[in-house]
Amino acid sequence: MEQLSGADNVSLLGERGNVYNHVGVLMIYDTTTAPGGSVRYKDILQHFEDRLYLNPVFRRHLEITPLGLDRPYLVADSLIDVEYHIRHIALPEPGDWRQLMIQVARLHSRPLDRTRPLWEVYVIEGLDNIPNLPKGAFAIFLKIHHAVVDGMAAVHLLTQLHTLTPEPVDTLNIRSTIDADYSPSNYELLSRTVSNGVERISKLARFGFNGTARLLAAGKEQLARLNELDSLSLGSLTGGLLPAKAPHTRFSEKVSRNRVVEGFGMPLSRIRRIREKVPGSSLNDIFICVASGAVRKYLEAKGELPEQSLMSLMPISLRTDASAGGNDVSGVQVKICSDIADPIERLKAVHHETRASKTQAEKMGLDMLKNLLEVMPAMLVDSLIRRLILPTINIATSNVRGPDKPLYLAGAKAMCMYPVSIPADGAGLNFTGVSYNGVMWVSMVSCRKMLPDPALMLACMTEAWSELLIAADHLPDPALQTKARPARRSRAAVRRK
Repeated sequence: MEQLSGADNVSLLGERGNVYNHVGVLMIYDTTTAPGGSVRYKDILQHFEDRLYLNPVFRRHLEITPLGLDRPYLVADSLIDVEYHIRHIALPEPGDWRQLMIQVARLHSRPLDRTRPLWEVYVIEGLDNIPNLPKGAFAIFLKIHHAVVDGMAAVHLLTQLHTLTPEPVDTLNIRSTIDADYSPSNYELLSRTVSNGVERISKLARFGFNGTARLLAAGKEQLARLNELDSLSLGSLTGGLLPAKAPHTRFSEKVSRNRVVEGFGMPLSRIRRIREKVPGSSLNDIFICVASGAVRKYLEAKGELPEQSLMSLMPISLRTDASAGGNDVSGVQVKICSDIADPIERLKAVHHETRASKTQAEKMGLDMLKNLLEVMPAMLVDSLIRRLILPTINIATSNVRGPDKPLYLAGAKAMCMYPVSIPADGAGLNFTGVSYNGVMWVSMVSCRKMLPDPALMLACMTEAWSELLIAADHLPDPALQTKARPARRSRAAVRRK
């Protein structure tokens, strides 16, 4: 039995209205690599049954404390109803990409059952008219609650679910028993609640002392800057201590019930080429630059582009062990430079903004938000997030490094890995990327009221990526420039001549 962390619990408390804090991944499989060249639903069920023991997430359900006075616990079950969690559906004819995206959006619009382990899998067949897919291909859409995994933990879980070769697993070596937790009584839960409350009071005192010291140090730095600069915006004046309020856009409203999803792939080889042409730029900078270009184009098409740049929440992973599960992540506000039309200039500006935001976060302590969530009452933290953090962002942008090698499920090779994340009230557009097998797979998620035309957003995403590629290709090669530059002769040598 394990208690949720403060960050985990916020994911549960943040579910209200039409906001559901589960994340997902869409993967499409080539069955020609499987033994016999085909995969049946029962083969997929068996594959999952053989591997679910590898990660405790799949067999843990929530145990709520009496009156909700403390954070919930995760309790392991002895049995898993695999056929409840893994469902089999098919697209109607013709079975094209648009239908697949609509189906994934519908599945993502439904909350998870909190009385069971917090995950579901949908096996989707009928992908007959999606270009570049081999005959018999199928998709899997996995939903899992953010309270039990962050980005890196989710990638680790996906790796555990798959094999590195198409050959079948030797089931004789698989553990046949699963350890289960006992069901705690209300008396035990209340006792733990009292004990945890006393411990958190002590932690709160230590956090207050350390946090005050960090704030004072950061405040001295900002006062020094005031003596050097004449006029500053609120965001730069506070150095991130008081984040600037984001401009209002259509994504600043409350999300509606129905989701929309779209995605495409950016080859890592082309990303590396851009990094060579724009020295210092990172994969994350390029990802945010493309997301920024996409939302800029979309709002321009609607006649709604603000003059001020949009702001994004950019997660920063704190974990060193992805197998630990749960959430170990911080986040910073980042200006995505959507007010800059030129893709190269926007990329350079994004690089500057991400570095500045990370630097300020490091000065305050990357674990400051995590520690705050651990010691403050959950309802208060949830209120602060809604009132102070969400008004400072328009969208969310996040990318995670995934497996470098192909993964297999029941012998079928995974061709792609599209992440599907969370649109929130006030930040109703989310761009997420996961690298897998040489490609950064990028998805956008929003709600149908805010974004009724996901195909237009997909066109904006691909156009923003293409423009950045073309602009980078036209830049001179920095290495060739260095070689072509003539050697400078010293002044002494010139005088001697």
